[in-house]
Formats: sequence, C-alpha cells, structure tokens
Amino acid sequence: MNLDDDLEDAARAGSSQPVHPGLRRARAWLSRAVEPGVVDFWRFVDRHGPVDAARLIRSGAAPPRILRLVGARAQRDETLADLRRAERCDARLLVPEDDEWPAFPLHALTVATAEEPDDPKQQSERTLAPVPPLALWVRGPGRLDVLADRSVAIVGSRASTAYGEHVAGELGFRLAERGWTVVSGGAYGIDAAAHRGALAADGPTVAVLACGVDRPYPAGNGALLHRIAEGGLVVSEWPPGAAPHQHRFLVRNRLIAGLTRGTVVVEAAARSGATATANRARKLGKQVMAVPGPVTSAMSVGCHELLRGTDEKSGAHLVTSAAHVLEVVGRLGDDLADTLERPSNPRDGLSDVAIRVLDACPVRLGVGPERLATVAGCEVLDVLKVLPALELAELVQWTGEGWRLAPPPKGAGRG
Repeated sequence: MNLDDDLEDAARAGSSQPVHPGLRRARAWLSRAVEPGVVDFWRFVDRHGPVDAARLIRSGAAPPRILRLVGARAQRDETLADLRRAERCDARLLVPEDDEWPAFPLHALTVATAEEPDDPKQQSERTLAPVPPLALWVRGPGRLDVLADRSVAIVGSRASTAYGEHVAGELGFRLAERGWTVVSGGAYGIDAAAHRGALAADGPTVAVLACGVDRPYPAGNGALLHRIAEGGLVVSEWPPGAAPHQHRFLVRNRLIAGLTRGTVVVEAAARSGATATANRARKLGKQVMAVPGPVTSAMSVGCHELLRGTDEKSGAHLVTSAAHVLEVVGRLGDDLADTLERPSNPRDGLSDVAIRVLDACPVRLGVGPERLATVAGCEVLDVLKVLPALELAELVQWTGEGWRLAPPPKGAGRG
C-alpha cells in the first residue's frame, strides 16, 4: 500500500486502534519531511495530528510557510525503506502515541515551545529551538520511558584529558550502580567514558545520536554503540541511514537535555556543545551541574564559567561525585549525599582553658601548675581541673617533677 492510501485508511480508522500503522507511517514520513527543531512545523503537526498534517502537505493544501519548509521532499516517500532498514538493525520507530513514549520528561520541551513567539522571525533558531521530537528511532531492548524516568546526562569535551575521562567514568559507574540511567551522545572523550562507566556497572545507558541508529558515529565507537544497544538504547530523531551533518549535533543536544533530570558537564572548553547542552537544560527547567577542573586547564574553562553564574538562573551546582549528583536530581530527603568525614583530632571537644593549658605544656621538661597557669593566662585551680582529663586523653604526662606534652605514638606522622 502506498503512503497516501495508508494515510487515508488511518484517517478513516480514527482512534479505533491504539497506534494505526498509517499513523506510524505518517510520523516516519514527517520525520524526513522537515529537519527537526522548526517551531511552526511542530505546531502544525500538533494542531492537525500527524495523519492529517501529512495529507495536507502531500496534497498541497497546507499553509504556504509549511509547504516552503518541506519543499522538494513533499512528494518523496522513503517510509517503507526506513522501516525495513530499522527492522534489519533491530530498531523501531517510537511515536508519541505509544505507551513507551517518555511524555513526562519531554513535556518541558512542549512548554518551552508554547512560549515561542508566533512570528517566525522572532522564534529561536532551529538549532536552538526547544521543539519536542515528532518521533524517535530507537535501537535496543530498553523502554525509553522507563530509562528516562531516572536519568542523568553526562557530557563534555571530545578532546578530554585523562582526569576528565576518569571522573566521567566514575560518575557513570556510580550512577548506574544506583539504578540511574546515564545519557550521553556516544562521542569520543567524556561521552564515551560515561557510557563505559555505566556499562562496567552492568547499568543502563542511552546514546542519543545525530545520525541514523544503524550508522555508528564516530566509527571508532562502533563497538561501544553496539554494546549500548545490547542492554540500553541508541536513540535518534533521524531515520536509519541519515548522515551525521554538523548542524544535527546542535539540534540533538536538546534531546539529551530534555530526556534527563539533569545535565552534568565534566570537561568543556569556553565554547562547546557540552555547555550548550547545559544551557538548554537550564532553559527547560532541568538541573545543571559541573565538575571543577584545574584552573590552568583549557578543557575546564566552560565548567568554571557555569559554576561562576551570578544567580540561581545562570549558575550550576558544583559536583564531584555521584552522591552529589543524586542530591541535586534525586528525591528530596531520600538521595542526600553523606556528610563529608573529616579527620579527627585529639584537641576536638577540648574547652578553651584546656587548649591553652595544653599549648603551655613544654615538650621535654615537666613544669608545675603555677608555671602552666602563668603561660596559659588562667588560675592555677583551672589548670588543676583540666590536667586529669588531658592525661586521660594521653595528651600530657607527669614526669615526676611536672607536666609536659605526651610524646606522639610510635609511627605517628609516617607516610
């Protein structure tokens, strides 16, 4: 059956089936008709529904602006080839009408799109517009709605340092260990380290691509993307076979930000896709976190700029561990980070007088309470009150002639 017949059949069926094959095919066609991210095109499909939207475009009855956006693609139909190609790589087309659709996390994109002006000239550029996806091609056994429910994005530089890769891998491992999904872009550097960390913990991870899910990009990460697809998901807005054009990476970033509860930037240069993703997350009302790096590292300038935000709307949470991340994105009161354990000191808990008497004690020769009182600046009676407690704490000792500091235990201070 050709596309137009399928659309006609879906229109007659209405909502008699959960997801009519014609509706799914309409979404597949619309995902090719216009590059993702166009506010007016998404609004047109949302207003008319995917089936009627596709019919209006193919019949030439859509508004002139919509027809201009589609251009020469209006009469082309590669939906059956796309669906067959997806089937060959064990992928599927996920549409908003499916139960698996991650409606809750992506609702932030819908809200942001509603705030876009009606005048196309005043709308956000396509590569930056917060537009929800019309459909998603997904490859892997995981359910996207389940994986996105408790998920964190970890992003950063492709030209990462050993420090950045270590931190990203550790974050990915610890988050996955706690049952959280690690989402990233499948690129070299920080992305790959985060994915590998999650996989090392046998946890779920999701790679959001700027090309078809059947096209491993970068090629050097082909084995990694295959492992991700075996236990998690590889996701893309573009149909199988689509090329990774540069502009698509900028569009892709909004999905990484939108699908997750928060975005962690591990390493990022002054201008980078990672900081752009963080800014997209902030505009969507999602949490933004950054890992500090050496102040001399060009790969951490973006992180430090995020952390230097002058107010709550422009700043980022400083995180150094998975516990810090979960404290930001987790449930209130349930995912608090453990209090930092500080090394104990024998002087902890001593009164002011006791500390002064302890400081007055000599190292070698013992002295009497009167001498201690003079040096400490207190009464002799006060000295006599605190000396027994200091002796029990093994901080001072009686020499037979007076009091002095107790020698440190053998081996203390050695590395």
